[in-house]
Amino acid sequence: MAKTCEICGKTPGYGRIISHSNNVSNRRFEVNLQRVKAVVNGAVKRVRVCTRCIRSNKVTKAA
Repeated sequence: MAKTCEICGKTPGYGRIISHSNNVSNRRFEVNLQRVKAVVNGAVKRVRVCTRCIRSNKVTKAA
């Protein structure tokens, strides 16, 4: 399953780790995804949503 937000489509970012001795290796900035029961088109579904979308009320949580 892809690590993608189902609302905004946010995916992992890529960067580099640079140590004190200036060794460089690649790293991934993962998206903070949560499985949430949400109302989608009038029905309750489980969706994988990033915390930014939850905080900004782009998702209406089901009770």
